[in-house]
Amino acid sequence: METIAHLYEGLGALMGPVPLLVILAGVCVGILGGAMPGISPSMAVALLLPFTFGMSPSMGLVMLCAIYLAANYGGSVTAVMINTPGTPSAVVTSFDGYPLTRKGEAGKALGISLVSSVAGGFIGIFILVLFSAPLARFALKFWPAEYFALAILGLSTIASLGGGRWLESFIAVLLGLLLNTIGLDPLSGVSRYTFDVMRLYDGFSFIPVLIGLFALSEVFTGIESGETMRPPVKPDRERSPWPTLRDYLKLKYSMLRAGVLGTVIGIFPGAGGTIASFIAYDVEKRLSKNPEEFGKGAPAGVAAAEASNSSSVGGALVPLLTLGIPGSSSAAVLIGALMIHNLQPGPELFTKHPEIVYTLFSSLLVANVFILALGLLGARIWIKAALIPKRLLYPLIFAFSFIGSYAVRSSVFDVGVCLAFGLIGWVLTRAKFPVSPVVLGMILGTMIEKNLRATIMMGGYSLFLSRPLSLSMLLLALASVAVPIFREQRASFRRRQ
Repeated sequence: METIAHLYEGLGALMGPVPLLVILAGVCVGILGGAMPGISPSMAVALLLPFTFGMSPSMGLVMLCAIYLAANYGGSVTAVMINTPGTPSAVVTSFDGYPLTRKGEAGKALGISLVSSVAGGFIGIFILVLFSAPLARFALKFWPAEYFALAILGLSTIASLGGGRWLESFIAVLLGLLLNTIGLDPLSGVSRYTFDVMRLYDGFSFIPVLIGLFALSEVFTGIESGETMRPPVKPDRERSPWPTLRDYLKLKYSMLRAGVLGTVIGIFPGAGGTIASFIAYDVEKRLSKNPEEFGKGAPAGVAAAEASNSSSVGGALVPLLTLGIPGSSSAAVLIGALMIHNLQPGPELFTKHPEIVYTLFSSLLVANVFILALGLLGARIWIKAALIPKRLLYPLIFAFSFIGSYAVRSSVFDVGVCLAFGLIGWVLTRAKFPVSPVVLGMILGTMIEKNLRATIMMGGYSLFLSRPLSLSMLLLALASVAVPIFREQRASFRRRQ
C-alpha cells in the first residue's frame, strides 16, 4: 500500500502543463532519435543531457527516461517500413515486420509493434515498481560464469534464426564472433587483426555494421532483382490497414511472455534490449504452432521483439536505482545525470529522495501513454512510406545510411565500413546465409570473451560446472541447439526412406 501511495503522489506531481510538456518533448525526441539510423537510445539520452542542467533533478530525469523509453519504440518504425533498424534492438523487429510491409500489411506491422512496445513498457515498469529490491539482489548473485552462460544462451538462438539452415547460421555467427575480435584485446590491450590501421584499434563501430548488413544489403539485393522498376507495394486497405482487437488478443500471451523475459534480462548489467529481443523471439518461435511462419511475416515475431526490448528499459533501471549499477549504456548516461544533480544512485535514493524516485516511476507510465498516442497519430505518415517508389526510396536509404554511419563518430571511415558490410550482407544473402547471426555474434562476442577469461582466472573451467545457475543455462543452451538439429536430421532421414 505504501508503494501505491508513493506512486499516486508521484503521479500528482506530474499533473501540470510543465511536467507533461517535458515528458511529451522527451517522447518526441526519443521516437525521432530511435527512428534515425545511427542515433541509439544511449546517444539520444546523451545528446539531450546538457538541456537538463537548468531543470530540477526530478524533471531532468523524467525527460531523459522518456527519451530512453521512446527511442526503443522509435527504432521499430524504420525497421518495419524500410528494413533499416533505427536501434540495435530493432533488428529482431525487422525479421517479420519488413516481410509484412512487403506483403502490403504495413499498418498491421506498425500496429502490432506499437501496442507490443507499449504493453512491454508497462510490464517492465510495473515489475520495476513492485520488485526493484529483490530483483536487484538476484542480479548481484551473477558471477562472470553466469554472464558467460547467459551470452551462450543468447547465442543458441541461431538454431532457429536460420530457419532450418543451422550449418549456415553457425558459420554466420562464427563470422560475427571473428569480426568482434578485431581491435584491442579487452584485457591485455594487445592489438588483434588491425594490420596497423589506427581506425581498427577500436574495432568496427556496431551501428555502421548494422546499417550496412540490413539496409544497404537490402538495397543491393533489390537493385539486382529489378525492384526499382516495379510499382510500390500498397497497404491492403480491404482488410483494414491496422490490426483489429482480435489480432491483439491473439498475441496477448506473446506480449506477456516477452515482456517478463525482457525485464528479467534487462536487469543483468550489459545484457540490454538487444539480447532480450533475440532470446524472446527465439522462445516465441519455439512455442509457436507455426514456427515456419517466423521470418516471413509472423505477427508474434514482431510482438515478441518489441515487447521484450521495451520492457528491458524497466529492467535496466532496477540495478541503476537500487544499486547504482547501470543495466545498459543508456542507464550509464542516466547515472551521470543523477550525479550532475547531486543524487547518488543506490538504496539511499529510496530513503532520502523517494519523491524523485516515484515521480520517475509515474513519468514512465505517462510517457508510455504518450508513445501510444503519438504512434497512432503518426501511423498514417509511416504507412505512406510504403507508397514511395523504390527508385526514389533506395537513394534516400543510401543517404540516411551514410549520414547515420558518419554521425556515430564523425568518421568517413565508418561510412566506408557501412558500404563494405552492405556488400558483405548482399553476398551472404545471395549465398543463402542468414545475416542476423552475424549481428548476434558481434553483439555477444565481447561479453563472451571477457567473462570466459575472467572465469578461467577466478577458478578455471570447473567454475562453469560448479555453479548451478551457470550450469543450468549452459545445459539449456545445449538443448536449444541440439533439439532443432536432431529434429531436422530425423526429418531428413524419414524423407530418404
